[in-house]
Amino acid sequence: MPLKSIIESLLFVSVKPLSLQKLAQLTKAKTEEVEEAIESLIQEYDSQNKGIWIIRHAEKVQMVSHPQNTKIVQEYLKEELTGELTPPGLETLTIIAYLGPITKNRLEQIRGVNCSLILRNLMIKGLIEAHEDKKNMTTKYNVTFDFLRYLGIKSVKELPDYERLSKNEILTNLE
Repeated sequence: MPLKSIIESLLFVSVKPLSLQKLAQLTKAKTEEVEEAIESLIQEYDSQNKGIWIIRHAEKVQMVSHPQNTKIVQEYLKEELTGELTPPGLETLTIIAYLGPITKNRLEQIRGVNCSLILRNLMIKGLIEAHEDKKNMTTKYNVTFDFLRYLGIKSVKELPDYERLSKNEILTNLE
């Protein structure tokens, strides 16, 4: 695949801005090549009047919705925030509650599908939070205090069958 295509895919699935260095590392390309590809993508998205923009601030890049679509996007997100969790959202939240802190890769390995959008929605709802694991250069997800407060529990250890499920050999040996 061409470098631009790979970068576009990474920006699309990322829930946060990516640094040029991280993109270079992921694509095994030189930072200058990544910069050129990003500038080309920015120009393409700008010139074609798309609903998506690629913005760059300092050394970070992110794919965002076009500012002209702000009102409708905000209405949709408000509905998402106040609406009930979908079955995939509940499943993801349950896995994070019992196995967290957990990486996106491990979560996707357990669920068998891409979890980017679900993770974003759970973070927007304030039910999970992301923490950078600088030692392993990964992001790990865990439930929030709001999640515990909403369920009326003091710790995830109060969840039903927590000891048995959080130490399930099938799930813990997937790494």
